[in-house]
Amino acid sequence: MTGRPTDAARPAASVPATGTRTALVLRHDSAIGLGNLGPTLEAHGYRIVTVDAPREDVTALDALAPDLVVVLGGDEGAYETDRYPYLADEIDLLRRRIDAEAPIFGVCLGAQMLAKTLGADVRKGPRKEVGWLTVEPTEAGAASPVRHFDGVPTVQWHGDTFDLPEGVERLATSGQYENQAFAKGDWLLAVQFHPEVTDEIHEDWLAAWGDELPEYGLSREQLRAERAVNGPRAEAASAALLSEYLDGLEARRVVPRAS
Repeated sequence: MTGRPTDAARPAASVPATGTRTALVLRHDSAIGLGNLGPTLEAHGYRIVTVDAPREDVTALDALAPDLVVVLGGDEGAYETDRYPYLADEIDLLRRRIDAEAPIFGVCLGAQMLAKTLGADVRKGPRKEVGWLTVEPTEAGAASPVRHFDGVPTVQWHGDTFDLPEGVERLATSGQYENQAFAKGDWLLAVQFHPEVTDEIHEDWLAAWGDELPEYGLSREQLRAERAVNGPRAEAASAALLSEYLDGLEARRVVPRAS
């Protein structure tokens, strides 16, 4: 897949261990960027450091130096570590953070990689889930940041799925795929859908991958019309979801966890 860059890449040979709060973003395609998640991170005082995983040395990164790691989407499968060795390096980094209960937010492929790191099976699904679709929060999800997407259509564009890892809470489902979001404690949050999508990202995806839409009974024009109706609500829900998650991380820093 190709697409014009939607986020400016930031050199990231290493992540500073001190100073400004840092969000390390693992990106797999320039067309699948941080999007509207970026302003929310910056509003919460995070310096964003973007690593293009296919081209940069993930093994050179200190897994525990960033305050937060954000793992974005991509065309790769989390199970394709032989074809894409950098995915194995990312999984090693995620495993070290999980062992330390260090905050991670995963989107689409990022959610699948977290599921794999936590020991669950990740595989191709029976059919791609594409379009502006809703997810249904579970009982646990209704008390989580995912609740902001209750009744709010959001972009889905994936063909892979995963089993729910042991020790996590399912936060949302959909009619086609049971596992749409999950959390572990107050520090790990993963969503299968795409809260990051902006107008620019949406247009990039339609240009790059819109030829496959008729297979799902969709067209570029239809998705543009749905974006015009649903986009503002989805972006507001995205900001609310990420803000609530980040506020929880801040509270976690201020109030020591019970031993």
